[in-house]
Amino acid sequence: MSIINYASREIQFKIVYYGPALCGKTTNLAYIHERISPANRGDLVSLATAADRTLFFDFLPINAVVIKGFVTKFQLYTVPGQVIYNATRQLVLRSVDGIVFVADSQWEKMEENVESFRNLEENLAQQNLSINEIPYVLQYNKRDLNNIAPTNYLEFLLNNRKKRVQSFEVISSTGQNVFASLNAVSQMLLHKFSKQSDAPASTTPSPVAIPATL
Repeated sequence: MSIINYASREIQFKIVYYGPALCGKTTNLAYIHERISPANRGDLVSLATAADRTLFFDFLPINAVVIKGFVTKFQLYTVPGQVIYNATRQLVLRSVDGIVFVADSQWEKMEENVESFRNLEENLAQQNLSINEIPYVLQYNKRDLNNIAPTNYLEFLLNNRKKRVQSFEVISSTGQNVFASLNAVSQMLLHKFSKQSDAPASTTPSPVAIPATL
């Protein structure tokens, strides 16, 4: 659920990167954080466990959309990939607005991808939410490796609902389509919020822009 801060005139949206262990969630956030100007982002915070970690930071996009005089701000989170930290996953998912599901394209990871997506649905159900109610996109990551499944097979496994969602072939280590997937889910949740609040955004460009800091 978006948070409205009347003091700072900001609307904060929470986007969670979800997926199996070592699929590239952390690499996504690290790349995004590196590319955003320090003036427009907070610190990258790591909450480490014994064998996994959760990352988060917030940022104010350069082309921030304004809704009813409030500037949009985003909080990005990852969840720990290992199943033993499911309680942490549930905690991170609280008040989620949008989701980027990161799948590992390697053949041997297909079962883990399906199990992680099923786990996402179960954890949303704990909050009386359905995946169909949450703006989300799919990332098919690690497309630069040799032992990868074709995208049509990944679509068959993960994007097989009546209403298909946007999916992206991603190489998070180089940044390929990292911002494209973030832009897509950001636009979806902004349109959803504008529709629900009957307050159309005053601008319609993509809310996420890569500052020329590197």
